[in-house]
Amino acid sequence: MRIYLLVIACITLLLSGCMSLNSNTSANASKPNDALSSNTSGNTSGNISDNSKTIVGSGITGIDVSRYQGEIDFEKVKAAGIHYVFVRATEGITYQDSHFKDNFSAARKAGLAIGAYHFYETDDDPIRQLNNFTNLVDLQPGDLPPVVDIEKLHDNDNINLIKNIQAYLDGLEQHYKIKPIIYSGKNFANKYITTFSDYPLWLAEYQSLYPTLPQGWNKWTFWQFSQSGKIDGVIGDVDVNRYNGEEASFNNILIKSL
Repeated sequence: MRIYLLVIACITLLLSGCMSLNSNTSANASKPNDALSSNTSGNTSGNISDNSKTIVGSGITGIDVSRYQGEIDFEKVKAAGIHYVFVRATEGITYQDSHFKDNFSAARKAGLAIGAYHFYETDDDPIRQLNNFTNLVDLQPGDLPPVVDIEKLHDNDNINLIKNIQAYLDGLEQHYKIKPIIYSGKNFANKYITTFSDYPLWLAEYQSLYPTLPQGWNKWTFWQFSQSGKIDGVIGDVDVNRYNGEEASFNNILIKSL
């Protein structure tokens, strides 16, 4: 009898533990991911995977592309819930992305908001870099502001870094009649470009559920949260971004006139 009672007691304890575990698992599964579930306005109809999580209905989502993505079906990209595309245009004083014109035209035709970016080389003349970009990129009302990607410093290039970047940014603003966007990572921004914190920030940060701002900035405008997104219409990995705001404020940052 004692053995029988002991067996009954053990079974009861095991059943109680399983019920508690199931209850905790269900509760945790119902909790939303704060970084991805907040700010969920917009019509994101598709599923966008970055290999570690799937973002569904996560607000105003976009991608950035270059020749490395090859041929892109932007109709499928739009149908997947993507709202906007940043397309690499130029780098330094001479390089122009061989897929830029096709990507830019096809994304516009598909009805996506489009923007173009320049990869800034700190060892090249800023005005010649500006000319390389403006000679290629024709932005129109309804397009996103131009972007300068600043994430790499060549040896001893920080002597005139601020002066040269400012010259490039001023040239962009004068040409397109809108304040440019700066793309960078937190560490680089903290070390070299906090002076430009009055410019809209497109922040690259992949290892957190919510971006940490560099010094000086009080908000981010775009957040590149993944380099390994899987999007219908794009073969292989693609960078995925999120806009910090609702559709009305997104429309307000677009070019109004030139």
